[in-house]
Amino acid sequence: MTQDKFLENSGLTHLDPQGQAQMVDVSSKAATIRQAVATANVRMLSETFAAIEAGNVPKGDVLATARLAGIMAAKQTSALIPLCHPLPLQKIEVQIVPHPQLPGYQIYATVKTKAETGVEMEALTAVSVAALTLYDMAKALEKSIQIESIRLVSKMGGKSGDYSQPG
Repeated sequence: MTQDKFLENSGLTHLDPQGQAQMVDVSSKAATIRQAVATANVRMLSETFAAIEAGNVPKGDVLATARLAGIMAAKQTSALIPLCHPLPLQKIEVQIVPHPQLPGYQIYATVKTKAETGVEMEALTAVSVAALTLYDMAKALEKSIQIESIRLVSKMGGKSGDYSQPG
């Protein structure tokens, strides 16, 4: 099979017929409501978790700063990830849920738009940057904090339809 035939049949729309990266042309698509939810886990020592929960961290409010960073990151996704379209985001919600059994936090981001393409990358960027910010805010207490399991939980809308992670 030639490279052209492979690319034609692969469904890899970010590649042109020569195999070069390109931004997908979405101009013929209808603007529809699209939503994505992503999550990440941040695992730490129980002492670090307790300090964050008590608000006893030298840099200040860890969770509020991480939440704001996640929201800001979603808005900047097209500047950070090559080939992502800049989108008019109508909703960005970042939740940081304490999980003493980790110990640590589970971060959720919900991003919604009415546009020609989806918001999966915006949701994934939001949880990633929120997790990195949580690390940055708490690293004075612990350098071994782990960021784990960044993943898409669900998406709604678009040509490929809805998706929900099993389990």
